[in-house]
This record gives sequence, structure tokens and C-alpha cells, in this order.
Amino acid sequence: MAEDKPIASENGRRAEVFNTTHWSVVLAAQRSDGLLAEAALERLCHAYWPPLYTYIRREGYDAHDAQDLTQEFLSRFIHKEWLGHLQDQRGKFRSFLLTFLKHFLSDERDRAGAHKRGGGQTLVSLDDTAAEERYLEPPAQGLSPDQIFERRWAQTVMERALARLREEYEAGGKAALFEQLKEIQPGEHGQASYAEIGARLGLAEGTIASAVHRLRKRHREILRAEIAQTVARPEEIDEEIRNLLAILSR
Repeated sequence: MAEDKPIASENGRRAEVFNTTHWSVVLAAQRSDGLLAEAALERLCHAYWPPLYTYIRREGYDAHDAQDLTQEFLSRFIHKEWLGHLQDQRGKFRSFLLTFLKHFLSDERDRAGAHKRGGGQTLVSLDDTAAEERYLEPPAQGLSPDQIFERRWAQTVMERALARLREEYEAGGKAALFEQLKEIQPGEHGQASYAEIGARLGLAEGTIASAVHRLRKRHREILRAEIAQTVARPEEIDEEIRNLLAILSR
């Protein structure tokens, strides 16, 4: 294998922080009926499917009803049924969604079974069982439904960041390097030493050490970009990253 080289990020920018945040997508959707705004809302809702679904399951609904309810909630959100009630963009986006989800579930209990949920639309593939598998994992001891929602949100953000990092390495022809390095945690060499990994890949130990440094740096950049989408102002990013890590450490 050739000597490791830096992985190019999307559009050649290694430290990209998205200009389009989840809040700005919602606010743009309020002002527009365009297909671009709706497509952006669909992507946004896909990102929040796991924590929303898990919360509904924890409220006592079975898997089938939870799928229907999640689809119905996202359908109403995408089609802007509630966006007119949004007065500003202060606060955490996930808290905004959870507040509307609670109101939605309260209303649904009052009219359960009155009509087919979801408007016949499938906004997120129901063939993907990851959300149900995640729900079946035992929750951390003593967590409330709201805290479980936040935990699933944090896990989803981390998974999306890791998936994006993997895609970048695969696009750069370095999938094998990524698979060898992804489990190495800061301050550890993991189960295999840098020399052992280098021997497997035909790279020098120093090259592996540099590759680990670059991977961790790029992972932090991507995670920061993911978090940047969920806050209203850039100065809130660092605090939200601390919140994410605190949520995962519970």
C-alpha cells in the first residue's frame, strides 16, 4: 500500500462547518413552499428518526404503532403543520422536537385509531431495524424517557459522524486503513500496536501514528460540523459538544 496521505473532505474542505443548520432549515421552510426546503426537512427528520422512535416506544407503544406514530409526526413536521408556531430559534433543536412530539402523542391518545397515520407516506425506510434494535438495548439505569431521547440523539450524532468519516476514507481508497484505525481510542493503541497495524498494511509505524492523528482530527471536525447543524449560533457548538459527551457518559 502506498504511503498514507491526508483524506480530502467534501468539496476539498477539511474543516467544513455547515452553513445550513437544522434551525435554519426549519425557518427557511416557514418562508417557502419550495421542493428544496422540503427535501432538506426530510433529511433533517431522517437524522432524528432513532431518538423519536425510541421515545415513542418507551411511552408504551408496540413496534408497529411506534413506526406509524413516528411517520405521522415526521409527516406533519415536514408539511409544516407546526412550523407557524415557532417564534424564534433559541434553545436546543432536539428540545424543540421533543416538545412537539409530546403534544403530538397527547393528541393521538385522544383520537387513537380514528384514522390511518402517516398519510400513507414512508419518510424513513422501515426495512431498517436499527431503531428497534437500539430500543431493545437496556437503557442506562435510572434514565427518564426524556434522558433516553437525549441519549439516542447523542448516539445518532456520533454514528452519523463516524459514517461520514468512513465514507471519506472509502472515497479516498483507504477503507482498509480506516477499518484498522477506527477502534483505536485516544491514549490507547488498542488491541494491536501501530507496528502490527503497519505490518498488516505495508506501512511504517510512524506512518500509522500520523494516520491515527489525522483520523482523530478529522473525526473531531466532522463531529463539530454535525453539532453545528443543531445549534442556532456558532458560539454554542463547544457547549453542545460538552453536553453530548456528558449525555453519553451517564
